[in-house]
Amino acid sequence: MATYRQNVAAILRRPGSGKILICERLNNRGSWQFPQGGVDKGEDLIGALFREVDEEIGVPPEMYRIKACRTDYRYKFPEGHLKKGLFCGQTQTYFLCDYLGKKKAINLDAHVREFSRFKWIHPEEFDINWVPDFKQPVFRRVFRDFFGIRRLPSRRSD
Repeated sequence: MATYRQNVAAILRRPGSGKILICERLNNRGSWQFPQGGVDKGEDLIGALFREVDEEIGVPPEMYRIKACRTDYRYKFPEGHLKKGLFCGQTQTYFLCDYLGKKKAINLDAHVREFSRFKWIHPEEFDINWVPDFKQPVFRRVFRDFFGIRRLPSRRSD
């Protein structure tokens, strides 16, 4: 029976400017997201957050502080897709974290590279079309819940 996989995501924010870190998927140009990943068996949510941020962008836990956490964001994968042959979707917990490090501390090659590049943007600059359709309702909720943004821009580029 297919179930939802537990997942964590890190919204790293520069405290001074309020800009957030987004990363472009290596295998899907134009698709931007936050560092995120699945919770391993026997791992708690914060442990998964620390591991995923280190694995994906090379930033250790001492370089950021958790400021807020929200859970129960859920999406289902497109019809017929099962992750790891078991999971029909993901239930996510998002952590808003103040980033205390320097730009050069972010290392996309720290482990297995998942992102082609990263950038810092103001939350209201996030384009909803940077994420697949099936994830858009979650991203809309996340931006509303964490930043009070009711409507994300939509700029299709051809």
